[in-house]
Amino acid sequence: MLNTHTGERVDATYFEDGALVPGALTELDRFLRDFRTGDVHAIDPGVLDFAWSLSRAAQRPGGTIEIISGYRSPLTNEALRKGGPGVARNSLHLSGRALDLRLEGVHTDRLRDLAIDLRRGGVGFYASLDFVHVDTGPVRRW
Repeated sequence: MLNTHTGERVDATYFEDGALVPGALTELDRFLRDFRTGDVHAIDPGVLDFAWSLSRAAQRPGGTIEIISGYRSPLTNEALRKGGPGVARNSLHLSGRALDLRLEGVHTDRLRDLAIDLRRGGVGFYASLDFVHVDTGPVRRW
């Protein structure tokens, strides 16, 4: 994964031999922190599974997942919400259950379609910003 705001990269196996890998999850929590405030929050392994499944569905399991946003602190979420439309007051980013992402070499409209087909949670498409939102909430799309 590549954090598009910090330039950081991480390559972590968070599930192995039928179990979560605590050290890797801690590393991913830090990597997916609110880059604006530095706040770290536990990331739902389900949203990591969603991103990984999306990569496999796109036939790019080794491709770089570009992260635009992972966890968002309440301060950041409120600032973004006041700054314009499209940011939910109770965003799943606040609980570490959402990622905004791109996949290297895959057009975001195709990525959106693949995410919808997976039926793993919410899927939002932000064409003008060139990213797809995925979350572990109810299956829905916008």
